[in-house]
Amino acid sequence: MTTQQFEPKWLDRDLVNIPIDRDNPTALPRQIQAHLERLIHERLLTPGMKLPATRELARQLGVNRGTVSLAYEELVAAGWARAHVGQGTFVAERAVSGGVRVASPAAPPVALNWSGLFSRNAQILGADDERSRAVTPIPSSGTVVSFAGGMPDSGLFPTDAFRRVLNQVIREEGASLLQYYPAGGYPPLRQYLSTYLLRFGLEARPEEILIVNGSQQGFDLIARTLIDPGDFVAIEQPTYPRAMQVFRSFGAQLLSVPWDGAGPRAEVFERLLERHTPKLFYCQPSAHNPTGLVVAPETGRRLLEAAARHQVPIVEDGFDGSLYYGDGPSLPLKAVDRGGVVIYIGTFSKILFPGLRLGWLVGPRPVLERLQAAKQLADLHTSALIQAAVHRFCERKLLDRHATRVATEYARRRALLLAALRRRMPSEVTWTEPRGGFSLLLTLPPDMDAGALLPQAVERGVAFTPGAPFFVDGGGERTLRLSFSSVAAGRIDEGVRRLAETIKSARTRLRGRERVERAAVPVV
Repeated sequence: MTTQQFEPKWLDRDLVNIPIDRDNPTALPRQIQAHLERLIHERLLTPGMKLPATRELARQLGVNRGTVSLAYEELVAAGWARAHVGQGTFVAERAVSGGVRVASPAAPPVALNWSGLFSRNAQILGADDERSRAVTPIPSSGTVVSFAGGMPDSGLFPTDAFRRVLNQVIREEGASLLQYYPAGGYPPLRQYLSTYLLRFGLEARPEEILIVNGSQQGFDLIARTLIDPGDFVAIEQPTYPRAMQVFRSFGAQLLSVPWDGAGPRAEVFERLLERHTPKLFYCQPSAHNPTGLVVAPETGRRLLEAAARHQVPIVEDGFDGSLYYGDGPSLPLKAVDRGGVVIYIGTFSKILFPGLRLGWLVGPRPVLERLQAAKQLADLHTSALIQAAVHRFCERKLLDRHATRVATEYARRRALLLAALRRRMPSEVTWTEPRGGFSLLLTLPPDMDAGALLPQAVERGVAFTPGAPFFVDGGGERTLRLSFSSVAAGRIDEGVRRLAETIKSARTRLRGRERVERAAVPVV
């Protein structure tokens, strides 16, 4: 076999750590052979990989070359390896497996008990993990219409246009962008964002903007900078589950402020501030997830005034103002923040590519300096190459063009979903009408549980996200989130039809059980 035919994969000799026990009655060649057999069996050494030269491995293990040669000869004889004259010894293309007994260490080491070593943060995250799994989307398929996405439609991504600007940026600035970079971010992108945010009423100088790895890192940096274990954090309800998880992982106690049609209830927030001293208040005013609602101007004013009066920062999880439904986008709280109360979290994930993991924080300089120090400690900086490519993409008006196109399509899908719900849902079912974002919150008839309904819905070919994980204090069992952004327009009505049939069927069974239970009650 020629080298061109075989195309070997090379194995660094230092990666083969073979324990040699000279007190073991098993011969040294057999110890080497058994160890390599196990690595091949477990596919840690893959077919076609070249084994270290006998001279090199012998030197590394402190044995004579003949010992290694004998081990290799036995591997070849057993079908685990192939020897090629002038080239070396290679893992066989079809190494023997199930029928051959693979030697294992005589005395396996005692496994480390990791559960006793986890930090309090890790233990809290583990406890929340089961609850948060319900938010993990079930993807659409040929048989399932999934409203569980809550993410942009990847079919609308301008991948070719972005690839071209990325290639150009690498050619022109690659040498500097692939080096270590300042933690604050790529200066031209910060300058662009300063102008971009102004169109939504948000004034921010470049030095008041910190580039981060998506909004999720923004939560983490804010929590690291402001929260100590045992602190109270005020948070809207329902809310984004990952925000709850981050704050809890830093030891915060969450105090919920329920939403109504105008936003987080200002009177509840005011009473909460009088009774407690939370470190911050987290909310999503522009496109609330899961409801799609926005904060009314008067409610926003009251929230800001109460926060300033009690010296409590507001962490505003923003949504791109290009994606709105109705007369116009609502102003971010940060846009009317005159007292420097608000830390604003923004991201390109909803309007462009989530996989870029590119977001930003806007805040007063004193807190931004601390956030930047936390950022530098966490990961030094966000990829300068990605930042520069996104800046080039935006500078050429490609983002504006893309935003216009996707906003029109998402508005069409929203309208189709609302029309299908009005046409097909039983009268006891209600839902929010989103003015921004990708989703709405649907409330089931009394005594129904969305978590119990989901398997029945999937059997009928439709999926959704149960609402309970969005609620801080428990509850939300009767609610579910429907996301329309990643569902093809032509499948929306069919998906709603299947969901409505599931709800009607479950309601019929529930009423049947209630009749049976009433009939079983003896008359006194």
